[in-house]
Amino acid sequence: MTYQVLARKWRPSNFTEVVGQDHVVKSLINALQHNRLHHAYLFTGTRGVGKTSIARILAKAINCENLQDFNPCGLCSVCIALNEGRFLDLIEVDAASRTKVEDTRDLLDNAQYAPSHGRYKVYIIDEVHMLSGHSFNALLKTLEEPPPHVKFLLATTDPHKIPVTVLSRCLQLNLKQLSPAQIYTQMAFILEQEAIEFEVPSLKLLSRAADGSMRDGLSLLDQAIVYGNGKVTTEDVSAMLGTIAQQPVTELLDALAEGNAVEILNKINDIANLTPDFSGLLQEILIALNRIALLQQIPTAIDHEFDSDDILALSAKFSPEDVQLYYQIGLVGQRDLDLAPDPRGGFEMVMLRMLIFKPETQSKSTDKSVQVQSIASKVMPVTVISKQGTVSPSVVISESPKAVAQDAGNNDWLSMIVAMKLDGFTREFANNCALDAIDDNVCTLIIDPSHVRRAKAEEALQKALQAYRGTPVKLVIKEKKNTLATPAVLLIKEREDKQQAAVEAINLDPNIQALKEHFDARILPGTIEPV
Repeated sequence: MTYQVLARKWRPSNFTEVVGQDHVVKSLINALQHNRLHHAYLFTGTRGVGKTSIARILAKAINCENLQDFNPCGLCSVCIALNEGRFLDLIEVDAASRTKVEDTRDLLDNAQYAPSHGRYKVYIIDEVHMLSGHSFNALLKTLEEPPPHVKFLLATTDPHKIPVTVLSRCLQLNLKQLSPAQIYTQMAFILEQEAIEFEVPSLKLLSRAADGSMRDGLSLLDQAIVYGNGKVTTEDVSAMLGTIAQQPVTELLDALAEGNAVEILNKINDIANLTPDFSGLLQEILIALNRIALLQQIPTAIDHEFDSDDILALSAKFSPEDVQLYYQIGLVGQRDLDLAPDPRGGFEMVMLRMLIFKPETQSKSTDKSVQVQSIASKVMPVTVISKQGTVSPSVVISESPKAVAQDAGNNDWLSMIVAMKLDGFTREFANNCALDAIDDNVCTLIIDPSHVRRAKAEEALQKALQAYRGTPVKLVIKEKKNTLATPAVLLIKEREDKQQAAVEAINLDPNIQALKEHFDARILPGTIEPV
């Protein structure tokens, strides 16, 4: 009863079965097609991406007696002998265990003899960077002027350790790390062929844990099958890996978007019962935030991802500014997590920081009239300490002519934005537009040509306008230099006016002036904030 592990059983036997290395496969097939085979190939890449497998396929292809579309047939005597490991003209060496110069010389002494069965004598040297300096020198002359019947196929995970004199005599092919989607697809195919039940989320976890290596992924899959007693379930895989599935990450981000601290702490408590790696959980949150930010700026950025639905739903709940802030807080929190008294407490503090430091946005106010009034007239309370020591509030009012330029009735663009309850990029887009004209049929907006436009945002804004007006109003966007004040400009002007009024109020305060005069006090720049 001999069991063959999945990584060996499903090792590719021809170029068609190779996953994720199309650029390398295309180069080799073209070389076979045009009979332009190099005498020495160097395959580089991280572990488990197919370096040695492709080398063996190439060795089979250049000796195959009946190529099928430049793929080894798998049926001739050469292919069968290679598959069974008894092809005498294939010499495969692990350089990590044969580093001495004597081993290399013994190996090359036989290179001068013609192949006994195939067209070429093929040397596959794995982990070639482990050879000693003298071994490389011994190999160098043969690589420079090899016999016509010899091909060298070298593989390494660290090409920087190979002398440049050797690199210059090889044709180097760099293999890429595989994406989680490619590993997931191959795992699903293998499990279907093996008739093993599996859950889709469990394979997503395994494909991420593989870290770009197909061999690592299939080894983990073997372990998951044994752990799950012949089945691959999400619960078993999470327990086996000691990781958190995507679902809790999504739920945590949902609670963060809603500003629900109680739900965040409850979810962390549920997760803590699984004895998770909180550093890994924070890393998953950072990965999700990164993909949300990419989706918000480039809608096609995650079309190929296999859990894009969750990211798409989350991207509508966060503004781009909030995502950037949360990502930065998460990065700093990940750096400081080891300094926390315990990992759970450190993770809770990171999530609470994200919640507490979220900037208040005007769109969260439910009172439209208050918002319109705050832009039409800048009002800022300033505390003044009188000579008698009593505290009396005074008000500094700064009128903004641009704020009252628009009609304060139903056609006021700012109040319309608030009433339509826009969010995300749609709200930002609307805030950077100025209302030119509107009726039951057409709404004309003006936007500066320098601002980014997005079709989805315009479509969402048009639907919101139709729902707000109750008529099939059509949205028309004009790009030209805007002379009207947009809501975004008004908000910036409001903040600037408040800041200026606060600075003036502090500088004119008699107590502050007395402190400056008698104690040589000074106000630190940047420390004054409006109330």
